[in-house]
Amino acid sequence: NIAGDWQDQQESFQALVQGFILALILMYMVMASQFESLRDPLLILVAVPLGAVGVILILLATGTTFNVQSFIGSVILAGIVVNNAIVLVDYINQLRRADPEADIDLLIVQASIRRFRPILMTTLTTVLAMVPIALGWGEGGELQSPMARVVIGGLVSGTLITLLAIPLIYRAASPSKPATA
Repeated sequence: NIAGDWQDQQESFQALVQGFILALILMYMVMASQFESLRDPLLILVAVPLGAVGVILILLATGTTFNVQSFIGSVILAGIVVNNAIVLVDYINQLRRADPEADIDLLIVQASIRRFRPILMTTLTTVLAMVPIALGWGEGGELQSPMARVVIGGLVSGTLITLLAIPLIYRAASPSKPATA
């Protein structure tokens, strides 16, 4: 029954959307308590929609539909992209605490350079681990391939954009040092 299948799919998507929203809320709450800040978690969560660029591009490039497996991949992607942004923002904050008088621009550049490699390693290991799944290898691989493709596309774009956008957004949200007379 096509109508029943469509209704089941719509119910699944609705449940996944609710789960995704709940995941974002929980991520924000945990980060707010850990950072003891309401601003930093918001800066970090900006990275989540940045991964959507790659998701859309890879779905179009591979002719893959956005289905339940793709949505699950999006939830996984959100967690990994947020993790990369946390690594960067937390290190900027560490540098600021260590030297509160330092120029914020220099600290952001320094943190971005020092955390580039760990962020890139996290991304590459995840992307490379997802390649066999994305290609649909193995028993039932074609069922899981949309999830892996979403994670790969979203991580590649999310990481590249995050390495550029998060420092810029952090800088825009940080007050400049008051002029000393």
